[in-house]
Amino acid sequence: MGRPAVAPIRTAVVGFGVSGKVFHAPLIAADPNYSLDIIVTADPHRRAEAARQYPQTRIVATPEELFAFAGELDLVVLGTPPLTHLELGAMAIAHGLNVVVDKPFVITVAHGEELAARASDAGVQLTVFQNRRWDADFLTLRRLLQDGALGDVRTFESRFEWWRPAGFGNWRDSATLAEGGGILHDLGAHLIDQAIQLFGPVEESYGETANHGPHPEAADTEAFVSLRHESGVRSRLWMNGMAAQVGPRFHVLGSQAGYTKWGLDGQEPALAAGVTPSDAAYGNEPEESWGLLGVDGLATPVPAEGGDYPRFYAELAASIRGQGPLPVHPAEALETLKIIENIHAFA
Repeated sequence: MGRPAVAPIRTAVVGFGVSGKVFHAPLIAADPNYSLDIIVTADPHRRAEAARQYPQTRIVATPEELFAFAGELDLVVLGTPPLTHLELGAMAIAHGLNVVVDKPFVITVAHGEELAARASDAGVQLTVFQNRRWDADFLTLRRLLQDGALGDVRTFESRFEWWRPAGFGNWRDSATLAEGGGILHDLGAHLIDQAIQLFGPVEESYGETANHGPHPEAADTEAFVSLRHESGVRSRLWMNGMAAQVGPRFHVLGSQAGYTKWGLDGQEPALAAGVTPSDAAYGNEPEESWGLLGVDGLATPVPAEGGDYPRFYAELAASIRGQGPLPVHPAEALETLKIIENIHAFA
């Protein structure tokens, strides 16, 4: 990949936990449209790790230190807990900077509307990192739907489950609903977004939540969501961090065939292991993980599309330069958040 003809987009990443370290910093560093100028983290171990991995990047401890260099930046990426997103996003916007907010977008719809209005008034770009739109299995299913391979789809089941009874080992384990905690707020933002991308607007939603974790004051650790789309498709979504046995990632039934896929996309563990998007194997799903298309007894493996998280930042670069739409519009993140907020109100 050659260097772009224009100056790179000067970027700061706030937070160097899973979000900043595994996703944003590697994707930005691998894209010649960007320069990774600043990483913000107060944790001494994370500061040392960031300095080791990105020796040309300035490492600072606080957002206040970051914004002292605002005149030398174009973009701020928030890889911090959702409780901080409104304040930090507003600060970045006030400095005239474009903003990427990791999901969950913000705690409430009202906060999201405020942040979107501030960005619009300031004439800067605001987007949400819905990277699961570029999962290999999601891209494969979208291709099958576009090709009509399943006929008229009737039901869509999507699961994001794993066995982690001790929790994440970070802020998620004890965060309350008021702090933007809970698996519905976290992973629901992905699964609901995917369902809407595939099957269109939602006219009715229902949900169930429960907390089976060691922190009784924390938000939900398990959630189920049912969506009825205007298209007539029914989506049923499960999120569970304490599943001793997991279900299929996707199970889609249509009038002509079904599609069932097991296992999660491999880009996150690859990035965590140090694989870069420039690696020839990046995003490739092994054949034994391919989903099956057809009817019972006649189903065959479907070659997977390549996973493509780097596409988010490629599309964002084009948008910042006035050459294309945002990869994720804030209004889309707000539609997902409205569903989550409604479920929490009645669950």
